Amino acid sequence: MARKKMMRFEENLERYNVLQMEDEAYTKLKGNWNKTHFPSSQPIVLELACGYGEYSVGLGKVYPNKNFVGVDVKGDRLWRGSTDALANNSFNVAFLRAEIQKLDQFFEQDEVSEIWVIHPDPRPRKRDRKRRLTNSRFLDMYKKILNKGGTVHIKTDDDPLYDYTLEEIAKYKIKNLLLTRDLHNSPLYPEHHGILTRYEKRAQKQGLKINYLRFEFDD
Repeated sequence: MARKKMMRFEENLERYNVLQMEDEAYTKLKGNWNKTHFPSSQPIVLELACGYGEYSVGLGKVYPNKNFVGVDVKGDRLWRGSTDALANNSFNVAFLRAEIQKLDQFFEQDEVSEIWVIHPDPRPRKRDRKRRLTNSRFLDMYKKILNKGGTVHIKTDDDPLYDYTLEEIAKYKIKNLLLTRDLHNSPLYPEHHGILTRYEKRAQKQGLKINYLRFEFDD
């Protein structure tokens, strides 16, 4: 397994759609995604803690008029998403190997049009609540890099995390809030185009319902 990971890390170094610290352009991406990386200047959509990049790749096929960036620190998982994007000739899909807490080092204010947070680690221990991707310190960052009218999507099978998220976004002035505690039986489900992550498939097998919400910051 370790050998396979090393091979994937080496392949990532050669791939144009995987951006990491070894790349010369890595520290110059902020504010320049549509100038120097993507072939077309289009709205930028992020999938945070993207894992295998199912949403980046899936939505990239559905919306060729948008540019997608999956962000994660796990290089072997990004390899999987990168492989799928290459197989589909999805030039509007890229993967950034970086920590989410450093997101504002890679995206300029108002540079992003949508953010998807799909089945993030719920981090159930109270001492880890500041590390939850729906904690206010992350929401502050999302608000900063989103353009006016930018949308945040959050999806989880973890009920406590969902309740916590609702408490956190209540601290902000928001608009166009839509939510459901049973996405697969909701009118909102078609917006997901049948895209299922590995975690969601596992949750379904366990009989868990999928929580989902989306909103815009309003100030």
